[in-house]
Amino acid sequence: MIDLHSHTTASDGQHSPAELLALAASAGVKVLAVTDHDTVAGLGEAAEAARAHGLELVPGIELSAFVLKREVHILGHFVRPDFPELASYAARLRVEREQRMVRMVEGLRKMGFPVRMEEVRAIAGSAQLGRPHLARLLVERGWCLDVKDAFDRFLGSGKSAWVDRFKLDGAEAIRLIHRAGGTATLAHPGSSKVERYELLQLAKAGLDGMEALHADHNPSVQEKYLKFAKEFDLVPTGGSDFHGEQVTPGKRPGDSTTPPENFAKLRARATSQAAQPAS
Repeated sequence: MIDLHSHTTASDGQHSPAELLALAASAGVKVLAVTDHDTVAGLGEAAEAARAHGLELVPGIELSAFVLKREVHILGHFVRPDFPELASYAARLRVEREQRMVRMVEGLRKMGFPVRMEEVRAIAGSAQLGRPHLARLLVERGWCLDVKDAFDRFLGSGKSAWVDRFKLDGAEAIRLIHRAGGTATLAHPGSSKVERYELLQLAKAGLDGMEALHADHNPSVQEKYLKFAKEFDLVPTGGSDFHGEQVTPGKRPGDSTTPPENFAKLRARATSQAAQPAS
């Protein structure tokens, strides 16, 4: 099995990189991409664990970006973890996420929920702060049924505790991934409700793949985006988007996978990207 989308405690996942790789190995995954949000901090530990379990690790990242005012997530696969621009971008986002979290906590306190930043940081540990950490706190305190309930009621876009974020342009996200030697794949287009005219803009910017086989896509959604992938010459990929049982209940590594022939095509595009001069 080839799973090209997963998360660790370096961002908003429940499990450390070593724990994630162990879980993936026990599930029968042979190739795993670790694609934490806006950081590559977990890739060193993940690489060691992958060697220990005999898995192939695809070093990755997931960048939050925007195309025509719609938020989209761009997966970078085969990126160079030591690429300086990725490190500087992650440092910028760490500061932005901290400031954003302070405002969200303040908003919840004004609504009568006595949450504190210290509690959110305790859940996040050394990870980049993200809304799932605050959501888990709301669940632990008994104010929400689960993480999805917290997003639906308070933390989702436009909800009462929502705070807007730094907006990275989708085309720039693709260029950053390419400069790091990787391929750029649109994550969970169905969940993000991405339409054809938005895909066209991303394709023009050099998008390489599309996660048509995401674990949350039902067969009709998969079919829709597989057709778009063919139209725009994008490699269809699959991934579980595994975060851990506390964050995404019911998901396991390998729940959705990438066909080997598609993985080979994506790897070939990464090789081609690496051969291009830096721009």
